[in-house]
Amino acid sequence: MKRNLISILLPVRNAEIFLSACLESIQTQTETDWELIAIDDHSTDGSFEILNSFSKKMPEQIHVFKNEEKGIIPALKLAYSKCQGEFITRMDADDLMEKCKLASLKSLLEKNGRGHVATGLVKYFSETQLGDGYKKYEEWLNTLSLENKNYEDIYKECVIPSPAWMCHRDDLEKCGAFEIQQYPEDYDLCFRFYKNNFKVVAAKNVIHHWRDYSNRTSRTDPNYANQHYFDLKLPYFLGLDFDKNRPLVIWGAGRKGKQLAKKLVEQKVNFHWVSNNEKKNGKMIYDKLVQHFEKINDLENPQIIVSVASPEGQIEILNFFQKKQMQKGRDYFFFT
Repeated sequence: MKRNLISILLPVRNAEIFLSACLESIQTQTETDWELIAIDDHSTDGSFEILNSFSKKMPEQIHVFKNEEKGIIPALKLAYSKCQGEFITRMDADDLMEKCKLASLKSLLEKNGRGHVATGLVKYFSETQLGDGYKKYEEWLNTLSLENKNYEDIYKECVIPSPAWMCHRDDLEKCGAFEIQQYPEDYDLCFRFYKNNFKVVAAKNVIHHWRDYSNRTSRTDPNYANQHYFDLKLPYFLGLDFDKNRPLVIWGAGRKGKQLAKKLVEQKVNFHWVSNNEKKNGKMIYDKLVQHFEKINDLENPQIIVSVASPEGQIEILNFFQKKQMQKGRDYFFFT
């Protein structure tokens, strides 16, 4: 391990259109003590040749390897095995770094020490029209970082952007690094940061630019097809935040609520099921009765999983929780 060196892990697959811009954004960082470990993941375009051309210009800092296996997790695992830095971060081949990114993240870790994950604000951009969903996700994610509440909504979405974090090598080792074959790998790593009680510290400026386009991996790779990720979220919830001595409630009997209920039934986890949709109330689904949400008033100190995604429904639910002085992340959790 080389003290003060930042290792940037970069999986690359068919990214030739954007790759040069990505690499140039790394080259122009204000922080110069870095190495780039780039892994070509079976590209069929000119990505490997582009990587090699940059490596020839900076052979001491840019190192290129071919992935023997296939997929982003094996690529990250290989990159990690080749890196030498004390500080570890990663990058996506279609994105751009703000010039201060590495310096900002490194400074936060030097100030706060081990047991911390550094991140910062992100911004989406696109050569075409950027969808409202991405704008809302960007705003939501940045609000969490600005308010230092990243883990508060961890069961809703990935609360630490995958190419915009940095941590000490020792801490990454502590939470399993890239040995775990679980997709989506960025969300799983975020949960492992949470499980190990690493505190999130965030730069209050934009450090990373996310590029959106029609064939981005998150849109096309089957590993990211199920945007609910209940197979990932639910085991972490049951292992980390579920209190077996408190009654468990699912609020919502739509598609997401049914998926959650089915998984809990399969795992023989007892729960109450409530809804604020009169059409659902009184129905038996998976041999469980869906009741009016006021059933919660009859339960002593419940924990509630909310699966209602509509903004109007969430406002109504939050008002209910506020009146009961319930706390997010302890008494209720959004799985949306």
